[in-house]
Formats: sequence, C-alpha cells, structure tokens
Amino acid sequence: MRMVLVCGIDEAGRGPVIGPLVICGAMVEDGKLDELRALGVKDSKMLTHKSRTEMCAKIKEVLVDFKIIKVQPSEIDHVVESKTTNLNWLEADKSVEIINALDPDEVILDCPSPNVKKYASYIKERVDDDNVKVVAKHKADRDYVIVGAASILAKCEREHEVAEIEKVVGQSIGSGYPSNPVCQEFLRKHGEQYPEIIRRSWMTWKNHVKGKRQKTLGEF
Repeated sequence: MRMVLVCGIDEAGRGPVIGPLVICGAMVEDGKLDELRALGVKDSKMLTHKSRTEMCAKIKEVLVDFKIIKVQPSEIDHVVESKTTNLNWLEADKSVEIINALDPDEVILDCPSPNVKKYASYIKERVDDDNVKVVAKHKADRDYVIVGAASILAKCEREHEVAEIEKVVGQSIGSGYPSNPVCQEFLRKHGEQYPEIIRRSWMTWKNHVKGKRQKTLGEF
C-alpha cells in the first residue's frame, strides 16, 4: 500500500528588521511521522538553539524531501508597501511554489492570516495538483509534528543566514528583531552601510531615518 506524502510548511524570521524571511516545506511519508515524534520534534520556538541544530540533520534523514525559500528584504519591502498585496499573501505564494516543487498528497500550513479559510482557498486554487489536500491552521507548528519539523529547518536556516550576515558586517547584529538592543545599536551605527540586509519598510528603520534627519536639521 502506497504511503501518503505529507508536507508541513512554516516560516522563520517574519518579524526581524534585518535579514531574510525563511519559508520551509518538509515532506515525509505518513508512516514515518512517529519517527519525527521520537526525535522530539516540536515547534522550533520551544527548543534551544543547540537542540534545533542537533535535530536538523536527523530530521532530514527521516524526510522524503524538503524545500527552503529565502525571501530577501527588498522583496519583503515591495509587498509591505504595496496597495494590492501584503506579507501574508507573499508567504502564501511562496508556499504554493514549495507545494508544486514537492508534490505532496497533503499539505499542512501554519497559517499567518486571521482568515484561515480564505488562506487555504487561496493556496488550493493555485497549486498544480487539484487533488492535494490543503489544511491551514493557526499554531500548526505546535499541533502537527511535520509542521514542527518545517519550523525547525526554517529556524536553523534563518540562524545560518544571520551568522553569514555577521561575517559580512564583521560584528553581531543580535537576533535581527527590532526589540533587540544589539540590533538597534547596529542599525544606529551601521545600518546605512548595508541597505541590502535591512527591511526598510519596517517602522523600526523608518523611525531611525526620521530621527537622524531631525538630528541633522537640529544642527543648523
């Protein structure tokens, strides 16, 4: 009897002002879901950096396949400042790309939109396979082990991207989140040197630019 191919999709790095949004689709045979549970797979936010890193390679050994898409700040800025779309629909479009590449029988998505039914319908209408079952849920990374696996792979890739950024800039950027003091300090001192890594549509950056202009005007 043929195993059902189940794909989970989740993201990491939706909120940071620095670096990419990472979206991952992880696909497994339904008969191997218990193997993921045995590894301790769960929502990546419930695991330490060390646990996630150690688990990533083990998860990949269980999976049939996976796909990661990295959305850079310029593309994020484009949709955030658009009048016709937003970050939720960008994530949906990237999820469609992942589903079409992996070709699962069933897909479970951690839904970023408050309108779960509309989000699922949007994706269902755009995937190549009319027979694929599409399930969108809030907190899916907590409730479905395959979505938890996707969340871990996405988070590990996001952390790798942050490390690569730090190699380029030669210093820590913290977590990249607006609330992080190290990130704020980096933006203040060095942000304008590295515009390609910054989401300029974020209020954190706009407030920084506004504050700098006011300071410059005040010097006259």
